[in-house]
Amino acid sequence: MSATAETKTAPAAGPVAVQGMRKNGKQWHQPKTAFRPTAGLTPYARRAEERKALAAVKAKEKEMKDEKEAERQRRIEAIRTKRAAKAEHERYQLMEEKMHKKRVERLKRREKRNKMLKS
Repeated sequence: MSATAETKTAPAAGPVAVQGMRKNGKQWHQPKTAFRPTAGLTPYARRAEERKALAAVKAKEKEMKDEKEAERQRRIEAIRTKRAAKAEHERYQLMEEKMHKKRVERLKRREKRNKMLKS
């Protein structure tokens, strides 16, 4: 029984590098490594590739933002035209209450002709 208990309690991980106490007493800090000034340098070709990839990502983001803005503007324009049509309809309703129906129809046709000439 003691043999099986020892195998169960033994850690499954490999050997862990044990280090002694730090000289300055700050054990909670990460251990320092040697200073290597050329470690972070990358070749020009790799930097150019990274720049190209970043530019492609930015272009895609801009395209997506433009599409979203165009959809938003389309919705706003639809709301504006709907409101304008509703206001015009209400205006004609008020005119019909005051004037004869045929005269209102004649005014409508005349206004449509004027709109066509203006645009």
